[in-house]
Amino acid sequence: MFVFLLGFGLAIAGGISAIAYLNLLTTGHAFTEYIHFISHRPEFYLLPIGFVLIWTSVYVPFKRNSHK
Repeated sequence: MFVFLLGFGLAIAGGISAIAYLNLLTTGHAFTEYIHFISHRPEFYLLPIGFVLIWTSVYVPFKRNSHK
C-alpha cells in the first residue's frame, strides 16, 4: 500500500508540473519546444517513476509471510 501511495504522489507531482508548464504554449512557444523543455526538467521524470511504482504495486504479486 505504501508503494502505491508513493507512486500516486509522484505521478501527481509530475503531472501537475507538466500541466503547469503548458503555459509556455500561451507565450508563443511551439509544442516541440514544450516537449523539449519538459523532457529536460527533473520534475517531469516523477510522472513515469510514479506510474512504474503504481503498476508494480498493483500487478506484481506480494507474498506475505504466514507463520503457522
